[in-house]
Amino acid sequence: MSLLIIFSGITGTATMTAFLYLLSYITHKRLKVVKILGTMLTFQTTPQRGLSDSTFAIVTGIAAHYLVGILFAFIWHLLWQHGIGSPTLLICMLYGFIFGAFGILVWRIFFAIHPHPPDVPLRSYIPSILIGHVFFGIGVYLGIHVGMCVRV
Repeated sequence: MSLLIIFSGITGTATMTAFLYLLSYITHKRLKVVKILGTMLTFQTTPQRGLSDSTFAIVTGIAAHYLVGILFAFIWHLLWQHGIGSPTLLICMLYGFIFGAFGILVWRIFFAIHPHPPDVPLRSYIPSILIGHVFFGIGVYLGIHVGMCVRV
């Protein structure tokens, strides 16, 4: 896997994460994808159904989120290599929307099968994930073009 793919996956994930943390700050809702993901993956939901503040849960959430972001960027690069779109801003945003719809399906299943999910406002979280993935696409686009300029 090339450094450009890894770099664009990281910039996309960082952009999405920043958007969701900003939205969480503005709305005062639990939309922090890293903490939600880490809490659920480590089964550390608090007794009050809150998000875990443990270092293990947060590191797990960060690692999982960034690995998935790099995987998504890798898939996008494979699609482009096979002539399915190209790394334009519009295509990256469209791919973000499509992968966001897939992400919503995964999150819904994850919440449904988890034995003790945190209390997350899904009516707010689910659309935020979709929009967040569009921001992921913008971040991937920027990462590709900045990476190409600096020859990552």
